[in-house]
Amino acid sequence: MVTPAVVKYHIAKFWDDEFKSLKYTFEPFNNNNDTARWLSAGFSNKFVGDMCDMRSPQPSWNNQFVEFYQQLGWRDIGTSYYRMMPGTVQPTHSDLYVRYVKLFNLQGREDSIRRAIVFLEDWKPGHYGEHNGVPFVEWSAGDVVEWTYDTEHMAANCGFEPRYTLQITGHI
Repeated sequence: MVTPAVVKYHIAKFWDDEFKSLKYTFEPFNNNNDTARWLSAGFSNKFVGDMCDMRSPQPSWNNQFVEFYQQLGWRDIGTSYYRMMPGTVQPTHSDLYVRYVKLFNLQGREDSIRRAIVFLEDWKPGHYGEHNGVPFVEWSAGDVVEWTYDTEHMAANCGFEPRYTLQITGHI
């Protein structure tokens, strides 16, 4: 069975606002070629949101997301919470999954990798997402966009409030 490049669905909200009080840290974008391309096009250098990944304490309900994706057949599931502050733009790119591929020995099997973005709050003005050139706005808390490993996507916060998402990575 061939998985579509991008699928959208909804998970009924079971979480609270605990994600807002996580210990978020800034990590630079890990693709130097994309970073150079974005800078030469005139973008500022704040390309990614602040992250709280599995190296730090996760919300008390995080395992419910892991179990949901395990039931879908995903393996080696990782979660990262993202806080994209106003003025942050991550231009179009495809993820490299360098750390994930190495950790789970997926060299040559990158096409088995899946990524899902769960929108933790309802859409706010200025929040934007795009997947394969198709815009995504006006989401509700629990809406999910899932894609295969090499799907081009981008995100931006041109609004006045933080944009919170949960990034889930796994492979089938």
